[in-house]
This record gives sequence, C-alpha cells and structure tokens, in this order.
Amino acid sequence: MKLAEFETWARCELDAVESALEGWVPSDAPAGLGLAMRYGVLDGGKRVRPLLVLAAAQTVGGLREAALRAACAVELIHAYSLVHDDMPCMDNDVLRRGKPTVHVQFGEAQAMLAGDAMQALAFEVLTPDAGVPPALQARLCSLLARAAGHAGMAGGQAIDLASIGVPLGERALRDMHHRKTGALLQASVLMGAACGSTSAATWSALAEFGDAIGLAFQVVDDILDVTQASATLGKTAGKDLHHNKPTYVTVLGLDAARRHAADLRDKALAALARSGLADAAWLSMLADKIVERDN
Repeated sequence: MKLAEFETWARCELDAVESALEGWVPSDAPAGLGLAMRYGVLDGGKRVRPLLVLAAAQTVGGLREAALRAACAVELIHAYSLVHDDMPCMDNDVLRRGKPTVHVQFGEAQAMLAGDAMQALAFEVLTPDAGVPPALQARLCSLLARAAGHAGMAGGQAIDLASIGVPLGERALRDMHHRKTGALLQASVLMGAACGSTSAATWSALAEFGDAIGLAFQVVDDILDVTQASATLGKTAGKDLHHNKPTYVTVLGLDAARRHAADLRDKALAALARSGLADAAWLSMLADKIVERDN
C-alpha cells in the first residue's frame, strides 16, 4: 500500500512543481529568451531534486510555500547546468530529455543567456515579497548558492573538464562527483528540511542521507551510460566513454559500481534510521527509486 501511496504523492507533487514552473518561467522575456528558458526547463526531466525537497519538507512539517519555491529553484539551477553542460565548449551534446539540446534549437548565444537567466530566476523564486519569512529566504539562498558554486556543482564541472583523459582513483572521482552531482542533491534534502524545524542530530542525519544518495545518483548515471540506449535515457548514451572521461564504471568496473550504488543506498537509509524522524517513508522510497531507476 505504501508504494501506491508514494506514487500518488509523487504524481501530485510533480504536477504542483510543473504548474509552478509554468507560471514562474516567463514566456515574454526579450528577444525570444523566454522561449529558450521554457524549452530548457518545462515538460521534461525526472524532477528528482524537487521531490527530495518536498519529501524532506513534509517529513519535518515544513512551510509549504517555501518548500515549493525551493523545489522549483533547485530544478532551475539543475536545468541551467544542463543547458550549459551540453554546449560545444563543454560536452557538446545534441540530445537532452529526449529532444534537441537548447543550443541546437536556439543557438549557442541564446542557450548561454537562457542558462544565465534560469540561474538568476532560481534566486528570484526563493525571495518573494510575502509568504516566506526573510530569514528562511536567506537560509535557502545560502544552501543553494553553496551547492551550485565553486565548492559544489560548478567546481565539480571544472574538475570534470580537467579530468578528460586523466586517470583518477576512486577517492578523486568521489570528490569530483560529490561536488558536481551530489552537492545539489544533498542541498535539495537540506533545503526541504530548512523549511521546517529539526534538531542538530536530525539535520546531521539528513545531511548524511543527502550526501550518500547524491553520490549514488551519479554512480547509477555512470552505469546507465554504458547499459542503456539513448532512446531510454533521453540523452546521448556512451558519451563519457566517447569523451574519455573517468566514471565509476571505468574506475571500479560494472559489477563493483552496481554494488557501490547499493551500498550507498544502504548508507543513506541507515542515516534516515538515525534521524529520529517519525516517518521518512517518502525519502526512503526516493532513495530506492534513485538506485533502481533505468533512465
């Protein structure tokens, strides 16, 4: 019964996120910029990060308005990163979420500006004139900025680009992906938790949960990159191997990578068990979904 309840909850929350993004991402930005922004954000993606925000917020009895805004802000940062990551100066990819990438559809300059505008919009969404206390706005902005910047996602992407053709050990690979992928996923959990009230011990346990599940997400991504077709993934399969990038599969091997993903899920669930939260079922089920996904 829990699984059916989870799926109903997830569908409702995804509808809420999509509706909010539909309203907040402008169509009337100058010179077609809004069209490029909406193309890069709407009607696609798994929305894992927003679901983590909303599940964590619900678990701690968080403020709904703040949680929904945080969920959309995280997705805007994620979407902007994909737009820039796909550009010729970075990964030079032509397929994302089952359709041509933004720079293919709108040109490189418009794609760059669309990503810039999405990043700014994320913080605009987090700072409404009413409905979210200013102190909470500031905390959410801080968590998101730190996860997206030099110490997090952008720093990880820089390491990724610098590591093409360079052998990396598991420790260095873990550091890169903790920043590039894991930081934003961990921030999703913590932004949700910040919308409510938690003890220091609960906050620490949720941080451990987010850290483990964030890394597990990347391990599974590396596995899917070599085991699934582009049509299933909605993006170009095998591109890491083509670009000679180190991955968990190239460093550990396929079977060991699968075991590592399962171990990380167990670590995440153990952290939840120590959190003291009365009911963290949705977070637990999201951890399972992240590891067991096929796209």
